[in-house]
Amino acid sequence: MFDKSKFRVVGTGLQFPEGPVVAGDGSTLVCEVKSGAVVRVSANGTRTVVAQMPSGANGAAFGPDGAVYVATNGGFTFADIDGVTHITGMVENYAGGAIHRVDATTGETEEMFTESGGQHLGSLNDVVFDAEGGAYVADTTTGALHYMVPGEGRIEVATFDVTTPNGVGLSPDGRTLYVAETFTGRLRAFEVQSPGKLAPLPDLYQHPRAAANDASNLDLAASAMFWDGLAVDGAGNIVVADLTASGVQVIDASGTYLGYLETPEHDPLVTCIAFGGEDGRTALIASGGRGVLYAVEDWPFAGGRVNFQP
Repeated sequence: MFDKSKFRVVGTGLQFPEGPVVAGDGSTLVCEVKSGAVVRVSANGTRTVVAQMPSGANGAAFGPDGAVYVATNGGFTFADIDGVTHITGMVENYAGGAIHRVDATTGETEEMFTESGGQHLGSLNDVVFDAEGGAYVADTTTGALHYMVPGEGRIEVATFDVTTPNGVGLSPDGRTLYVAETFTGRLRAFEVQSPGKLAPLPDLYQHPRAAANDASNLDLAASAMFWDGLAVDGAGNIVVADLTASGVQVIDASGTYLGYLETPEHDPLVTCIAFGGEDGRTALIASGGRGVLYAVEDWPFAGGRVNFQP
C-alpha cells in the first residue's frame, strides 16, 4: 500500500524541521526547532528564512486571516550523533514557549500569547485550526491542550486530560480531535462538543512498544518516546510520526492499524507530516534528525487539507 519509491527529497540542510505547512504557491513553510526560524522551502529546494522566532519554532498553521500562527517551545539544546541531530534538553533559564502571528510574505512577527489559564505556556507543539477560526495547541510539558481564538485575542485551557501531548489533528468533519501523546504512546480521541469544549472518547490506539512497557512512567529515557506530530487525511486516517522507527504510522478512525511508511534514509526523529498538492495527496514528511523534507506523491487515500490552508 505504501510505496517507498515514491519518496522524493524536497529540501535538505534544515535545522531540525518540524510542523510543515503548505503555502498557496506550492512551497512549504517549515518550523526549524534548532535555528528558531520559520523557513520557506521552494519547489526547487531553496531554503529562505521567513521569520526568526525568539526560541525554537515547533508547530504552525495558517489562520483565517492568512497569517501563520507559530507555536514555540522555549528553546532546546542539541547534539549531533552519527549524522543525526538529537534534542538533549532545555536551554538554561528556560521560560516556556509562546504563540506568534507571522505574516508569511513580509515575515512581520507579533507575539500573541504567552499565558493560558493564568499559567505560562510550556513547550508547545502542533497547532490545528477548526472551521470557526479557533485553534487547538498542544502544550507538551505543561500537559494541556489550549484553545485560542486569535481574532478575539483570547486563549484558554481546553483540557488537562492529556499527558505529554504532541501531535493534534481534527477529523474531516471537525467533530473529533486526535492527540498523540509522546511518552505514553497513546493516540487519544476527544469529541468536539463545541469550539474549545472537549469530551474524552476511548483511546483510539496505543503504540505497540508502549503497550509492552510501563509507558505511564514519565521518568523513562528518551528511547521510550513514541509519537510526535500527526495529520489527518481526507479519508479520516490519522498519520502519526513514529519516534521508535523512521517514518509514519497510519491508523484509521476506528483504531485499525493500516500500515507504515518508512523514510529512505533512517532517522529516529521523524517529526511531522502535512498534506499538499492540488488534490491534497502529496504527503510532506519532516525528517528532523537528518534535516530533510520529503514529499510522497499519490497518497493511497483521499487527500488531506486543513482549515484555511491556502
